[in-house]
Amino acid sequence: MTNFKRCFAFLTLLAASMIMLPNLFAQGGGGGGGGGGNTNNNFAQPVAGIDVDAAGVLKVRQFDPRLAKQRLAAARTKKADADVMQSADLRKVSLNRLEAAIAGRLAKGEAIDEEMQALAGLTAVEYVFFYPETNDIVVAGPAEGFFADPTDRLVGMETGRPVVLLEDLVTALRAYSPGNSGTSVISVSIDPTAEGLQRMNQFLSSVRGRVQPSDARRLANGLKQNLGLQKVTFRGVPTSTHFARVLVEADYRMKLIGIGLERLPVRVMSYVERAKPSAVAANAMERWYFQPNYDGIAVSEDGFAMKIKERGVQLVGANERVANGGQRVASGRVNRASQAFCQEFTDKFPQIAGKVRIYAELRQLIDVAIAAAYIQQQDFYGQAGWNMPVLMDESKVNVETYVAPSQVETAVNAIWKGSTLMTPLGGGVNMQPKLAISRDRVMVDSDGDNNRVKQSAGPSKLADGQWWWD
Repeated sequence: MTNFKRCFAFLTLLAASMIMLPNLFAQGGGGGGGGGGNTNNNFAQPVAGIDVDAAGVLKVRQFDPRLAKQRLAAARTKKADADVMQSADLRKVSLNRLEAAIAGRLAKGEAIDEEMQALAGLTAVEYVFFYPETNDIVVAGPAEGFFADPTDRLVGMETGRPVVLLEDLVTALRAYSPGNSGTSVISVSIDPTAEGLQRMNQFLSSVRGRVQPSDARRLANGLKQNLGLQKVTFRGVPTSTHFARVLVEADYRMKLIGIGLERLPVRVMSYVERAKPSAVAANAMERWYFQPNYDGIAVSEDGFAMKIKERGVQLVGANERVANGGQRVASGRVNRASQAFCQEFTDKFPQIAGKVRIYAELRQLIDVAIAAAYIQQQDFYGQAGWNMPVLMDESKVNVETYVAPSQVETAVNAIWKGSTLMTPLGGGVNMQPKLAISRDRVMVDSDGDNNRVKQSAGPSKLADGQWWWD
């Protein structure tokens, strides 16, 4: 019975913090857990997505990668000759001309086509331009041919990167719409309920000192049942949009990585691999959440050309503890394992986003939100005499079409480590796009590089109905 001489530790993902309860178990033994990763640039690895049932409960789902390869082959055969399917280092999309083209299709009883839904294949928003001579408000970035992957998400044929979706851009533009001050925060938070935390504490008290290594599965199920479903809360965007789904999936899956239930194709040492139970205080919690790297915005001297020069996303931690009644309160302590996990995830985020689609989407949405906030801040709407009558109208351009994720299932991972029961509980995503374009952060492009890109190809000679160009 040598295993009984070892110590037992247990981990469970909720969705908003981490609670550590030392010395519950005097004896233990066993081994660790793991999980599957995915990649989005070679169409060979399993593709992950989420399902939200009719009750609003979110679950992660895996898709067969063979379907992606089949769809890619069919798309290349069908669309190879189309201009929009050609790759471009820089493609420009006029938002007001796109709206006019959409209005024309709707007037004829036609649906918004896939080229519009995919914003002509843009895989990133790197620039915002305003052309006062034609009143065009333009977003620009790299582009490539696209197809629908097994999750029905439009992705690039060459790189597998997600394309920028019209519905996400519209969601951001509505958050920073003409004539309004714009939202200050776009966020999601996934949190256990106070009742669930209280039930968890009662459950742990009921089993204290009366468990052995073979009880791991029973304890996991007990924690999952007592903690129950976790609450999802959004700010700044409608809950039933694709934009909202990306936020919650990115957050939820990051927690799976932190507790060792999902492996990335880029090596990142999980929190549970780093954690030392002996260094953790009783009832301590760790919250992890994504935020943008707000630096790296450059604007022309006239303000008509903006570039997002750095597209970083940071993972940061915050410290809390759980009180007896299940309330979460700030602890003020430092957890080096949590700090190290956050720092490595941040440092490797560009590589992670290059291989795992959901993180590329998260970075993409941050850029889209910053672009929308900049358009509003500079009052390009007023200068262009454009108030987005079609794009602002949900009855004409539908973006609130999803079942809103309101709860997530508790995910549990049992790991033998030390003598501490560790239960990581979630975090969130918090973006404040206005910070990125605040005066103290923005750099002035005194060399005129942004203007040179802007003037390299303008909208003055576009054909009737044309809304994008290279």
